[in-house]
Amino acid sequence: MASLIADLTHEFRGQKTYADRAIAVLSADDFFRRPGEAVNPIALVVKHLAGNLRSRWYDFLTADGEKPTRDRDTEFILGPDDTQAGLLAAWERGWGTLFDTLAGLTDADLGKTITIRGEPHTAQQALLRGLNHAAYHVGQIMYIARLLKPDAPYQTIPPGKSKEHTPSYRKPQA
Repeated sequence: MASLIADLTHEFRGQKTYADRAIAVLSADDFFRRPGEAVNPIALVVKHLAGNLRSRWYDFLTADGEKPTRDRDTEFILGPDDTQAGLLAAWERGWGTLFDTLAGLTDADLGKTITIRGEPHTAQQALLRGLNHAAYHVGQIMYIARLLKPDAPYQTIPPGKSKEHTPSYRKPQA
């Protein structure tokens, strides 16, 4: 049986792949485009998730997941130094922190108590919470990218193509 950590690593990698592919089809203007007054551009979703990943997963088992050096509110403000290259570099660092942490965990660590904003969680709960948070924001990235580039390739099964992705043993018999 595969370990939960291996399964979570696989799922986190899948989420990152979805987001990376969606971001790759965007121009620099699209990366920073706000599709609506109350809608964050992909740049801010990237900035926020990068900050979250770095804070949550650095010193995961020993320090609170909300590091005192993190300023979450500024993750939702684009400053003059926020370039696409800089934000994507922070994105890679955040994901790298997560994957390095996952690589160092064992199944014995899953029951350990860690804190996020002073609230106790088992390591397993924190991992599941982190996957849920990442998937939420990756979904935002994918949706905004589809909105801005409706002709871009689908990252998942395109509409009307489900039968092509259904294993033959599940196809109805004639």
